Amino acid sequence: MSYFEQHQTIISRAIEALHQRTFYAQYPEFPSPKIYGETADADGRAKFQSVVGKQFNELLQDQPSSWIGQEESPYMQEPLNIQYPQFETEVLISRALESFDQWRKIPPEERASLLVESLEKIKSRFFEIAYATMHTTGQGYMMAFQASGPHAADRALEAIATGLEEQQRFPRKVNWEKPMPKYSIKLKKEWRVIPKGISLVIGCSTFPTWNSVPGIYASLVTGNPVLVKPHPGAILPIAIFVAEIQKVFREAGLNPNICQLVVDTFEKPAAVGLAEHPEVKLIDFTGNSEFGGYLETLPGKTVFTEKTGVNSVILDSVDDIDKVVQNLAFSVTLYSGQMCTAPQNIYITESGIIMGGESISISQFSEKLSAAINGIVDNPKAGPFVLGAIQSKDTCDRIEHAHRLAGKVCLASRSIEHPMFKNARVATPMVLQLDADQKEIYSKELFGPIVLLIKTNDVEQSIALAKEQAETNGAISCGAYTVNQEIRDNIADQMSLAYTPVSFNFTGGIYVNQHAGFSDFHVTGGNPAGNASFTNPEFVIKRFTWVGLRDAVS
Repeated sequence: MSYFEQHQTIISRAIEALHQRTFYAQYPEFPSPKIYGETADADGRAKFQSVVGKQFNELLQDQPSSWIGQEESPYMQEPLNIQYPQFETEVLISRALESFDQWRKIPPEERASLLVESLEKIKSRFFEIAYATMHTTGQGYMMAFQASGPHAADRALEAIATGLEEQQRFPRKVNWEKPMPKYSIKLKKEWRVIPKGISLVIGCSTFPTWNSVPGIYASLVTGNPVLVKPHPGAILPIAIFVAEIQKVFREAGLNPNICQLVVDTFEKPAAVGLAEHPEVKLIDFTGNSEFGGYLETLPGKTVFTEKTGVNSVILDSVDDIDKVVQNLAFSVTLYSGQMCTAPQNIYITESGIIMGGESISISQFSEKLSAAINGIVDNPKAGPFVLGAIQSKDTCDRIEHAHRLAGKVCLASRSIEHPMFKNARVATPMVLQLDADQKEIYSKELFGPIVLLIKTNDVEQSIALAKEQAETNGAISCGAYTVNQEIRDNIADQMSLAYTPVSFNFTGGIYVNQHAGFSDFHVTGGNPAGNASFTNPEFVIKRFTWVGLRDAVS
């Protein structure tokens, strides 16, 4: 049975899910991770531990120039000492070009089925990827499993489905006839999908698979060879993905260099040289706005970026302030705020938050929020695992600096001991209260567990400031709480004009941080937080070109 016959049902269901936008998960994490095997967790942990301190030998890329690796576990604050094969840029480019002709000539349906096969192989390694993610990013165990395993695989499948559908939008061949007064013009017409060329995917340090696989699979399904360059601090999770993709290609008799891993070091980064190489035509990037902005200016490149942003919460009126506070406290505590969707600026009017006939002042709210955060982080069964660890020491410096900013520190950040990792780099959220005129502080992303409560004159100013921040500095998410339909509609209208999705009145087990594959568009591409979106049609159609061929019929 061919891969296409094996996976046709998965592909068809994924395409259907794109149109329905309801809940769909080919790779679920519930009702229990044990659905992937009773011993999958223990096996994954053992597999991860077996590679620590050794060479990662799974890649089908031979004759490296050297072996390098600088990953450090934020939980142990010790190097992992995993070494990966390094190659000169021209070797990588040459091998990608050699594989290009073979890969681009394979029909899109077959490309899609091969890529789904890779995901089916990867799902047996979700737990190994989870531990690799934990010890490179600092994510808590459950988040590392969900985000880097099932959720990443679903986002990859989403890109495959979107890419395949767009390549099937028009017929491949048609007999064309134009009636004329005395005769007809007859042509045989053919349309080909022509890929753009070598694709470069530049990963980030906090979500090395979830943010990278959409670009990887979108480029592959549209016929482009891919160079995957992870952040030097978070290589192993995506290296496992690349290794499995390469194995599927080899099993199918294809050149495994269709997808190659590119590793570099902090001291000698490779991204600029690769991005500027004339043979690289496509670039996917997740990371800071400065570098993302530079990539967007490169001539002759098609670039897809997710950059930094300033996410807001607008607090107007609520049914139950305690439920709102609990929800927000979890949102800002989850992975220590190291998520591109985490809220930062919380706007509250000087007259307070309306609940029933009463008003809750900004001071009262800050006390409630601080207490709720402390309730989470001081719970030994929850706090350390929700917080995870701080990925970068730069984030620790940013937190320390935030304590010296002008404003009222309502809750100071502190470290707590992780029960499993005594040396874990942990920082709890800090809460700082500001006035609306202190824009120099809140008009930039303060990545990490830093929450700013901003006092405004009225809800109109809160909306205007949230919109202004999104338009000027970008935003990936926005939360809003109001029981007033007119205000709700105004927030929706104004934030939509800033190309920012809004989550209204979230309480309970759903959080503004979360975006669902096959339903939510992650980043809109309409404001400075990024020029692309996971996964809309534009994310794939820019990776290929339609070319028409016509033959005269006598």
